[in-house]
Amino acid sequence: MGHSGITGGRVEHGRRETGTVVLGFFMREAGIGAALLLLCVLFAVFVPQFATRINVSNILTQISINTAISVGMTFVILLGGIDLSVGSVISFCSIAGGLILAKGSVIGTPSAIACAVAASIAAGLACGLFNGWVSVRWNIHPFIVTLGMLNIARGAALQISGSRTLFSFPAAFNQFGSQTMFGLPIIFIIAAALVAMGHIVLSRTVFGRLIYAIGNNEESVRLSGHNTRFYKVAAFVLCGAMVGIAAILYMLRLNIASPILGVGFELNAIAAVVIGGTSMSGGKGSMIGTFFGACIMGVLNNGLLLLGMGDFARQIVTGFVIVIAVILDTYRNKLSLALARKPDAE
Repeated sequence: MGHSGITGGRVEHGRRETGTVVLGFFMREAGIGAALLLLCVLFAVFVPQFATRINVSNILTQISINTAISVGMTFVILLGGIDLSVGSVISFCSIAGGLILAKGSVIGTPSAIACAVAASIAAGLACGLFNGWVSVRWNIHPFIVTLGMLNIARGAALQISGSRTLFSFPAAFNQFGSQTMFGLPIIFIIAAALVAMGHIVLSRTVFGRLIYAIGNNEESVRLSGHNTRFYKVAAFVLCGAMVGIAAILYMLRLNIASPILGVGFELNAIAAVVIGGTSMSGGKGSMIGTFFGACIMGVLNNGLLLLGMGDFARQIVTGFVIVIAVILDTYRNKLSLALARKPDAE
């Protein structure tokens, strides 16, 4: 009888854990995916040109840059941090790469493209390293440090470019940006590959598990013998690298590099991550959710534009969506705590 009671208790506990996992999945990836699908259906019904092949390709192209930035932002927010500098850093990275691309006829096209990609990513890495190191070394909240970097990167972009927009890139570079693969824009495939790699890092590696652990309880991770400072700096470095790649995608898409681009990009990236289910307090979220969040942002912007809504009105709607996402995040956290406590109480 005692043995049966123990077995029954284990089965019941297992059922509760399974239910918690299923509910958590629905509230994150599945729920966000369902919201994206519903949004697409609504726009397809009310806006005939929304579901055309050309418009779908436009949406995929438009979300690529924000998706790349959001991949890096996910690592930072999972730690409970934030990076307000990504909009300015992408302009700095584009200028760093654009200056080299503009000299493609002098140093040779292959060399110019390779050096431009390396320079853009290196510029992003440097900015990310600065953000992470300063915030960790002097225990300053990333909000303040990245706010400072926002001005540093923008000023540097304007200074080294002479406030000029760069163009006249090599034809091979411009043509590559307009290519498709499997019917999808090449820059979207690059962005999707970044999402896939980010997902693998977070879900399959020790580094990813420690990112979640630090976001949940940094002190416990520190006491277990791990150098939490290293992982916090690494998250900002990864974010900077993703911004550097996003700058390359921007140049591939528009064939220019501008010191004034990126205004508001940080808000779009944060919105994609939060809408995707990543908690602003850290420790909860996923890369797949971030991808769905970026898709929702792109679909919403495109659909409202096709409905004839102006820029200002679309900003208002986007703002409301961000606020709603944060409110939902609060309820998700409360439900997670309630589900975690329930088995113990019983």
